[in-house]
Amino acid sequence: MDNRAEVREFLMTRRARVAPEAAGLPAGSNRRVQGLRRSEVAALAGVSVEYYAKLERGALGGASAAVLDALSRALRLDDAEHAHLLDLARAADGVPSSGRGRRRATRAGAPRPGLQWTLDAMRDAVAVVRDQRQDMIAANALGRAFYSPLIGQGGRTPNIARFLFLDPAAHDFYPD
Repeated sequence: MDNRAEVREFLMTRRARVAPEAAGLPAGSNRRVQGLRRSEVAALAGVSVEYYAKLERGALGGASAAVLDALSRALRLDDAEHAHLLDLARAADGVPSSGRGRRRATRAGAPRPGLQWTLDAMRDAVAVVRDQRQDMIAANALGRAFYSPLIGQGGRTPNIARFLFLDPAAHDFYPD
């Protein structure tokens, strides 16, 4: 299916929507385009400028899931837009829906009640559950007490890696 015009329109509008400052790039005063330049998107996605220009011209056929994921991150696409990009790529190269993996939801939901019930039943041990990003998603009472320096006052989801590498309190929590 020839969907080059739709791909071109989609990528160009998403590129125009991202401000350079939001992507951590200097804005500059001589910008002829709104949003990011092609070269900036290519650099953020880790692909060559020529390859990104080819993709933006509508030639998504054959693009790998890793490249499409990198483009999604560079263009700051939400889950629905990312799914649409994958659908455009499938239509371009005829790969069936099962051929490309879909990115998982960015936020994990609340733990199942049975999981929290199981953790709460463990009264004599520290018990925590973390996901693949090291986010602490559930804990029992002893786990919350033990990891209180990591949990802090709430707000952002407790992340063990962020705490270990970025928080000065980690030096007291994990002594040499």
